[in-house]
Amino acid sequence: MEMMAPMNSCPGKKSWPELMGIDGVKAGTTIEKENKNVTAVIVIEGTPVPSDFRCDRVWVWVNKQWLVSIVPILG
Repeated sequence: MEMMAPMNSCPGKKSWPELMGIDGVKAGTTIEKENKNVTAVIVIEGTPVPSDFRCDRVWVWVNKQWLVSIVPILG
């Protein structure tokens, strides 16, 4: 069983508040460019996602217009 890693132990940039309100696909590209250790996963608001913490994943929450609606953070 894999242990949960605290965010501080993950390498690279961990939060992208500057991406609020922009196109989700562009946000995902920016995130992956700024932290080569992660994969950005675009998710529409309200979609269920796993609650496990991962250093290699960033949820990019978008609204129905595909604009980032929640600050993307590592996890």
